[in-house]
Amino acid sequence: MNRFENRRRLLKASAALTAVSLLPSSPRLRAAATANEASSLYHRAIVIDGNLVPPIDPDAALDKATAKAIRTSGLTAIKATIGGSGNDYATTTQDIAAFDSAIAKNPDLLMQIRTVADIAEAKRSGKLGIIYSFEGVNMLDGKLERIAEFSARGVRVMQLSYNKPSPFASGVLTPQPSSGLTALGRDAIARMNALGVSLDLSHADEKSTLDAIAASNKPVLVTHAGCDAVYSHPRNKSDAVLRAVAAKEGVVGIYELSFLVKSPAQPKLDDYIAHMKHALDVCGEDHVGIGSDALMMPFDTSRESMAAWNKDIAERKASGVGAPGEGPPPFVIGLNRPDRSALIAAALSKRGYSDRVVEKVLGANFQRVFEQTWTASA
Repeated sequence: MNRFENRRRLLKASAALTAVSLLPSSPRLRAAATANEASSLYHRAIVIDGNLVPPIDPDAALDKATAKAIRTSGLTAIKATIGGSGNDYATTTQDIAAFDSAIAKNPDLLMQIRTVADIAEAKRSGKLGIIYSFEGVNMLDGKLERIAEFSARGVRVMQLSYNKPSPFASGVLTPQPSSGLTALGRDAIARMNALGVSLDLSHADEKSTLDAIAASNKPVLVTHAGCDAVYSHPRNKSDAVLRAVAAKEGVVGIYELSFLVKSPAQPKLDDYIAHMKHALDVCGEDHVGIGSDALMMPFDTSRESMAAWNKDIAERKASGVGAPGEGPPPFVIGLNRPDRSALIAAALSKRGYSDRVVEKVLGANFQRVFEQTWTASA
């Protein structure tokens, strides 16, 4: 996703749409015996989306419709990207302040997640927990001390590269064969491990990912990706990577991006579940989650909104960070709504997955890894 102001503009357009109810609206799903069971499970589960854009405004409290959509979404917490894909230190610092302000203006609705205990509190209180995270690395300027600085500001998840090479690692768009993880990248991983920052490898290429997994002494995350065996794309992960993440006790979150299918098709729920099923088959039930990489509120597909979206896509391509096939809006048909995770849960239950598996995918797996990685060590 793109810079904070672009997100804010898109979110304001999307927030004008009518808030949807929590339960799936399809009569067929309502009639199915598994639908009620999935709904009951969803209400009691910890629900964490590994990458989602929250509808926040640093200048004003959220309107009643947006607040209702958040409360009825069933989400416990989301990991939100700060600093975009390439913001510098100053802009990222401003973005953190903007998130802080937005949360402060909605104290009964939003809270920052700094500890695993905060996730439980978000569930208990009915607030939406927001986990600060980085996808880009420009704000670090290749300085290891910045990891500690931003960790102190509450950034709990960081990456080593965003599509292109960085001082730490190569990205998914790096010409191959790449050199992979750098010596500075190894030091960055050690610093993240020690400070209690989760390592996210969603945008790293295969060599950097495998190198980083080997270098880390804690579980790693791929918070938002697809499966290359289902549809081959640079942003989708190979079975070798899926197995390595699982072997490190990490989690792979499945996203809603257009890379699930051949461009320019808009992916459908069956396409999404195909990637989810493959990840479960390869990684096992303890190592898969949801990482939508979408807007929490429904994406506005009006002509004006799409013009703004297409402009952002063109800018990404011009800057060299745009992946092949970027263009279709970031949502799966049928999941373009705040309660998308409820529909995913119902779809998994309908396909025979047990409550145990569904609950892990909904958020228990991410919660476990956060518990294992957010503890600082000597």
